[in-house]
Amino acid sequence: MFEGVPLSWFLVLSTIMFFVGVYGFLVRKNLITMLMSIELILNSVCINFVAFNKILYPENMEGMFFTIFIIAVAAAEASVAIAIIINIYRRIVSIDVEKMNEMKY
Repeated sequence: MFEGVPLSWFLVLSTIMFFVGVYGFLVRKNLITMLMSIELILNSVCINFVAFNKILYPENMEGMFFTIFIIAVAAAEASVAIAIIINIYRRIVSIDVEKMNEMKY
């Protein structure tokens, strides 16, 4: 799987994805794009887990198990976050972060 691709390529890809996710989270004001940025950060972590596992311990599968766990947690996090965003949109009629100044009923 990784025979021809050096580890540094995976690290560069993961670093670029991580910082694009951090930039998107800090700069964007839309809740959906902030959620997508968090998912991008989690995917960059998954790339690191799989790459380091395959390079350092090719006979073990701990990196793959951590990646599957992260994907499951990210799916649960995304479903809860989308439910919260839908509820906010119904009450405020906007998903802009700047328009939400208080969290109350």
